[in-house]
Amino acid sequence: MLIDWTHFTPWAALAGGVLLGLASALFVLLNGRILGISGIVGGLLRPRAGDMGWRLAFVLGMLVAPGLYWLVVGPTQPRIDATWGMVVIAGLLVGVGTRYGSGCTSGHGVCGLSRMSPRSLVATLTFMGAGFVTVFLIRHALA
Repeated sequence: MLIDWTHFTPWAALAGGVLLGLASALFVLLNGRILGISGIVGGLLRPRAGDMGWRLAFVLGMLVAPGLYWLVVGPTQPRIDATWGMVVIAGLLVGVGTRYGSGCTSGHGVCGLSRMSPRSLVATLTFMGAGFVTVFLIRHALA
């Protein structure tokens, strides 16, 4: 097995994990809500009075952040080993999965596990297992 040392970035991954954990903890402490992206975006589709401002600000921040990164670091060339069709199908499957799983990876994997939620543990094990099987099938069994 070869290790891709070019893309092995433990310090960047650690920093990202710490920032995500800190943001999740602050969000639940200050707002009393779970930092799950599908729930936040889903709330925009079913608006409630007084609930739209923070949701819009959150989504706007997610959309603006890559542009700010580009301004600071410069342009990067992403590499996606998939066709556009595969990307669209994957996105639709993730969307369906978040509906059936009552949440997304950030809601269950980060926030739910930190609250010791049994439902989130099952959800996280399920989506991680499905990801492992999918990668194995695509890269090894069907390649």
